[in-house]
Amino acid sequence: MVIASVLAMAAASCSGPAAPDPAPVSAKPPKAVAPGASPVGQLANQSEDLDQPGDHYQKSGPPFWVRPGYKVTLVAQKVGNARFMAFDDKGTLYISRPVSKNNLSDVITLRERDGSYWPQAIFVEGLKMAQGLCFHDGWMYISVSQGVLRAKDTNGDGKADVVETILKDLAGGSGHWWRSLLVTDDAIYTSVGDPSNISDQTSTDREKIFKYSLDGKSRELWSSGLRNTEKLQMRPGTDELWGGDQGSDNFGKDYGSGEDSGHSQPITDFYPPDEFNHYVKGGFYGHPFVIGNRIPRTEYWNRPDLLEIADTTIPPAWCFGPHWAVDGWTFYTGKMFPADCIGDAFCGLHGSWNRIVKSGYRIERICFDKVTGLPYGSQIIVGTLSPTKQVLARPVDVVQAPDGSLLFSSDYNSSIYRLTYVGGK
Repeated sequence: MVIASVLAMAAASCSGPAAPDPAPVSAKPPKAVAPGASPVGQLANQSEDLDQPGDHYQKSGPPFWVRPGYKVTLVAQKVGNARFMAFDDKGTLYISRPVSKNNLSDVITLRERDGSYWPQAIFVEGLKMAQGLCFHDGWMYISVSQGVLRAKDTNGDGKADVVETILKDLAGGSGHWWRSLLVTDDAIYTSVGDPSNISDQTSTDREKIFKYSLDGKSRELWSSGLRNTEKLQMRPGTDELWGGDQGSDNFGKDYGSGEDSGHSQPITDFYPPDEFNHYVKGGFYGHPFVIGNRIPRTEYWNRPDLLEIADTTIPPAWCFGPHWAVDGWTFYTGKMFPADCIGDAFCGLHGSWNRIVKSGYRIERICFDKVTGLPYGSQIIVGTLSPTKQVLARPVDVVQAPDGSLLFSSDYNSSIYRLTYVGGK
């Protein structure tokens, strides 16, 4: 009866030197609600039969499933462990590579020529676990697992001439080490994820977003209860902070006699969803105690304060399918795509790693209502599984190019792709 009850609830679930880091913040999950938020996060279509529906595989170019009206082309290859991307104000493309030479990280620059992007130089090298990129006020900011630095190319050769450390000795370095990064006119927002699948990091600096001053000398706790949010963005025209958060594994292991991981996962394969969250100041988002729309994880059923924790949890604004592994994404502001795409989020879903039937592996559009400013639906735009579920690419990040097209990276095959809108062509 307990299992049936919990699953019934879950069915509604949606898918100068830098100053040292201040002491860890220990915060009881605050009771907060995202302004205008839906009380229940909506769920993307996760039917396996509709994952990449119909015969919409490209006949030329990369053999991906592509929504009619769009086209995908390969614009860079053999670029290594390509993860996150950003453009500067001159159209130079920057790519972070967490694993490059001697097991260290670097950031490379590429320039466009004849419709493709060609490596220009190594911008910064010798980093440890490089991840996020954000261009602001003439500087390329780079997050590494335990810090944030910024660098500048002053002569146009693609190599950094000035490198400055802004934050160092932060939490991270293991587990979900990927550090998010967003730099605005007045702040640096950054987070790092759970060191394992699920762990209570209430008394540490993990599973939290902090807002730092631009010089790194002061900070405040912004949001908590994250598992692994790899990229942060402000919704255009607002001061709303958004991010995609990856759900946990092995949700069904304590049901019945327990699931056989990797072989029989009737519950885990469908729970929990990945989340798309509006991160508000003081907001708590559930991890590790509850998933999705306030569904408890079995590991915490015996906590006397579980209902209080659930009551403080802000549900997702939107949910992806389970284990889709949302990584990078961007809000669309260009002119190439149809006007109704403006303000929508285009997301890179890296794809499941231990689900029985592979899922995710796509570029997904989250549609935002232009009146309420809330997500109301989603569409698969590109699918990178073959008709027989073979992996063709694993999307990581999505960025908008100067011409209004979108680029997405794939670390699986060291490639960068361009998504354009061609209408009825």
